[in-house]
Amino acid sequence: MGKVIKPNEPLVTHIYSADPAAHVFEGKIYIYASHDRDLDIPSNDNGDQYDMVDYHVLSIDDFNSPCRDHGAVLHLQDVPWASKQLWAPDATYRHQQYYLFFPARDHQGIFRIGVATSSSPAGPFKPQEKYIPNSFSIDPAVFTDDDQKTYLFFGGLWGGQLEKWKTGKFDPEGKEPDRSAPALGPRVAELSDDLLSFKEEPQEVLIVDESGNPILAGDEDRRYFEAPWVHKYRGNYYLSYSTGTTHCIVYAMSQNPRGPYVFKGKILNPVSGWTTHHSIVQFGDKWYLFYHDASLSGGADNKRCIKYTELKYNEDGTIPTIEL
Repeated sequence: MGKVIKPNEPLVTHIYSADPAAHVFEGKIYIYASHDRDLDIPSNDNGDQYDMVDYHVLSIDDFNSPCRDHGAVLHLQDVPWASKQLWAPDATYRHQQYYLFFPARDHQGIFRIGVATSSSPAGPFKPQEKYIPNSFSIDPAVFTDDDQKTYLFFGGLWGGQLEKWKTGKFDPEGKEPDRSAPALGPRVAELSDDLLSFKEEPQEVLIVDESGNPILAGDEDRRYFEAPWVHKYRGNYYLSYSTGTTHCIVYAMSQNPRGPYVFKGKILNPVSGWTTHHSIVQFGDKWYLFYHDASLSGGADNKRCIKYTELKYNEDGTIPTIEL
């Protein structure tokens, strides 16, 4: 038996891991993780330092159990359409099989989102021959509502190329909006019944303040940057995400999965390293935040580790900031 993992300690230390997408499958918690390689690559705003080539699945039976690494479950060399950079994934279950959604650059250097399937939550996963048509950017997050409609949320700025899709087509010279203009939101599209394509054109998710005004691009403490995650609690939809340049996990609430979402506040203050990326999952009668930081490597942006901590709600459904 391995070591029981305590809150705010790395789930595993034998590899670098990041971008945790935690789900309860078959009574256990499975964490779908990016796998940072032990490479010294200079950091830049394009994210070239995040040169990942496979995904790992981690699992814990409960919070009194050690974490198991199921190994590499999908490798870049097995994805026909992809050229590099297997960034943050997510997963879901439908039709007696498991679906892994993942971004990668295609052979033209444009980020797309692919799907791989497995009969086991622990993989291995077999990728589709082609990426999801009309998919773009990064950080897929899959959410199935009570009516069994399944949505894919996605999008990230800078290296994630979201600002290059403002017109609906890829513009290599695309820029972020002016600071006084509304910020770009993540995209959402309902998935087809087989979860392999979009039922519709992706739509932008609007994030507004309490007065209904769009969050502005210059409002870096609140504006969307990357890493969307959607969950539901007591009838409310929660969109949480990274602010990027200010390194926080924040959230907004809505009565509709497509939004608009009203900005509410901060879930997690900055952690060590440039990126912050998370997921929120219920296990038993408690809720948990899975996140990463760069503490295992002493602060290297591209050598991160996954941790967890308990997440709580106020009586009105808002989320108090977690103090690590």
